[in-house]
Amino acid sequence: MNNSGTFTKLRPLSLLRQLSNCSDSTCLQVLSNSVSWSIYLEQGKITYATHSVEPFDRLERHLRRLSQQIPLLTNEVRVQVRLMFEPDSHSQLIKNDSNSRSHPPEYQAISWLVSQQHLHSTQAAVLVQELVKEVIESFLLIKEGTYELTEPLDRMPKICRLGVEKILEYCQVRLQNWQAFIPKISSLYQRPYLLINSKFDDQDLPNIQPDLINWMKGFSLCHLAVILNQDEIQLARNLYPYILKGAIILHEPDPPYDKLPKIFEEQSLFSKLISGLVDTKEELSNTVNSYPNIPEEKIVTVQRLPQISTPSKENFQEPTISNNINSTSQRVTATTVTVQKVHKIVSVDDSPTILKEISYFLENENFSVVTINDPVKAVLSIIRHKPDLILLDLNMLGIDGYELCRIIRNNSLFQNTPIIFVTGNKGIVDKVKAKLVGASGYLTKPFTRAELLKIVFMHLT
Repeated sequence: MNNSGTFTKLRPLSLLRQLSNCSDSTCLQVLSNSVSWSIYLEQGKITYATHSVEPFDRLERHLRRLSQQIPLLTNEVRVQVRLMFEPDSHSQLIKNDSNSRSHPPEYQAISWLVSQQHLHSTQAAVLVQELVKEVIESFLLIKEGTYELTEPLDRMPKICRLGVEKILEYCQVRLQNWQAFIPKISSLYQRPYLLINSKFDDQDLPNIQPDLINWMKGFSLCHLAVILNQDEIQLARNLYPYILKGAIILHEPDPPYDKLPKIFEEQSLFSKLISGLVDTKEELSNTVNSYPNIPEEKIVTVQRLPQISTPSKENFQEPTISNNINSTSQRVTATTVTVQKVHKIVSVDDSPTILKEISYFLENENFSVVTINDPVKAVLSIIRHKPDLILLDLNMLGIDGYELCRIIRNNSLFQNTPIIFVTGNKGIVDKVKAKLVGASGYLTKPFTRAELLKIVFMHLT
């Protein structure tokens, strides 16, 4: 097999299949539309897969799902993982080992969670399996790109080994499900917005859960599914009637998610992909809303994958949307939408430009933003507004962010309130000091709207 080359339509599937038939260990590296995929194989089985678009956001989402079953996997632990291992948050906290630095940083993070006993090896295997499935699903949608085969990392710790065919079977089911929503939904990262329009009266709109209304501004389908502890396809199925009626509009994915390949818009391409996959009579075990129950015994090879039933177009003619979070249902009206919870965010910065930018990014996303440009008066204003989250500049005239954070934390009202430092400082010393004074996270200037919403997602949902 050539160790480099190009591929066009549907070649990713063939390439992965060929590698699964090889006894060698290798890393398949693929580049398409400025996104890179890395798939690690050992003797024909996948040990890990990742792509370059927000790998720690992907890890965060799956850790949140897993935390439903693992009490030790707290928000504090997840924040610590990002501070230690995410490249922008800098992994100088890790021992500076040449082999460790070569591993995907999120894989290092999972190994650290196991070594610190936040995750059992069995749970880590399930986590890796879910991450691999998401990455491979996007990998199969690549239409053209370049690839290279590189030598594997000799000392990369093995958490599990996954059968390629099982992964492909799972992706076949997922892609069949997504095809039912084409062309209205073409990406997991599209952002739904609920419109209140007089032409949609109550009898035309089925019930929709209030929690979903709260977050249906700014967050993608993928992130909403995690917030609601639903499968993405189930959420899409629930929203689809609204999208058809025009009561919900979908905005395109924010960068960098817009670089990922979209679900096939051409039926012929999808049919060719499916025909290339091996038919199987084996039933796939069922799970929809969260991770499968994790057995106590240690998993060496994880191959059992969940099934999601394929929806038909007829399912959407008489839609009924059930409330999977609350025991009671609520009809969507203009009244129910106006009384939804609005999260209050206080932003403290002596730069009017930064304050204006934060307000612009958040005001239309179901958040109430209070800006404070006088750090000396910030404490009294924070006490008066009682925010759900505080964005705090580090370098301000009169008082620095460390001291202000310490003062806020000493007030019993704000001992559990997320405090995020917003700063241009990138040094490890600054991050350690931030943790010592009680900061919950770190947002480095300049930042994008997606990065700001990512911080909010981590701490307010």
